[in-house]
Amino acid sequence: MPADFKAAFDLLPELEAHARVDLGLVCSDIDRLDRLGERIGVSLLAKRDDAQPLAMGGNKVRQLEYYLGPGREQGADTVLITGAVQSNFVRLCAAAARKIGWEAIVQLEERVPKDDVFYNTSGNVLLDHLLGARIHSFAEGEDEAAADANLDRLAEEQRAAGRTPHVVHLGTDHRPLGGLGYALCAVEAWLQLEALGQSPDHVVIPSGSGLTHAGFLAGARAIGWNVPVHGICVRRPAHLQQPRIEMRSAELDQMLEGRAGLCAVDVMVDDVTLSPGYGRMNEDVLAAIRYAALDEALLLDPVYSGRTMAGLVSLVSRGVIRKGETVLFIHTGGLPAIFGYQTDLAEGLGFPAHMTPVA
Repeated sequence: MPADFKAAFDLLPELEAHARVDLGLVCSDIDRLDRLGERIGVSLLAKRDDAQPLAMGGNKVRQLEYYLGPGREQGADTVLITGAVQSNFVRLCAAAARKIGWEAIVQLEERVPKDDVFYNTSGNVLLDHLLGARIHSFAEGEDEAAADANLDRLAEEQRAAGRTPHVVHLGTDHRPLGGLGYALCAVEAWLQLEALGQSPDHVVIPSGSGLTHAGFLAGARAIGWNVPVHGICVRRPAHLQQPRIEMRSAELDQMLEGRAGLCAVDVMVDDVTLSPGYGRMNEDVLAAIRYAALDEALLLDPVYSGRTMAGLVSLVSRGVIRKGETVLFIHTGGLPAIFGYQTDLAEGLGFPAHMTPVA
């Protein structure tokens, strides 16, 4: 284990009670984004989990280390997971399976109303195929419980075939193991910021399944770091996401032996930039993607990081985050999805979606 992770585990030793696998996680850098910060009106830092080395990186590497830990202890040889067609979680789960010698069965949910060749064949979908995942489609994309139940049915088929499956359930009926990876991330970030002499006034993070948001919040509070953590809604409106994060945070606090001591005011979610819904572009998201690229050569995806940056801009424009304050933006990756959204980006940025080769 790298020395920087040892320091984090020393600070929050309750994490060591939970099984995990080593997926090559690194302590991701914290970068200054001075030009983009000046445009927005804040001092901007970014925690670069997009640069994790496994299969084009992203936040799900941290979660999968804890999701797959119990499966390894139980002798699993196959993992099953569900997610949207352009799911980063699915892509990284397939990669993690290859890393540890397992097979991967993935279920792609039809959550986004898109009939687009790039969306359905490029980006994460292309990588799923390249990684050898066995792919199933699931039409009921907004029914989380039904998606998990269908995974269980597929797992039973694997057992009948003599394999030992391990299911990664993302619904709220199952323990939020993946959130432990972001409790670790919070401790890691705090140690880095201390070394840099930085003390951000706010953290801004995506809030989807909720385990990145809830995990970071629980980890921060468990070590006494009381920074406001703003979750930007990427899938559900705030009135649905707020109780979800409250529940998941409380569960993670229990898993950390009550270290966090969370209360309701700790949970903040914002859905101003969510419309028209999960995985669908809007002008604010497009602008966030464009200016991050132009100002910092920082690539953001349309589903998570682009919407989260748009949310950060909105928080500043509404005075929730004051001009001149220091903000830590958690960059969760998702870069392959940029290619899946080529048509939307082409329409918004004014370049041809279908490039003509130069003779």
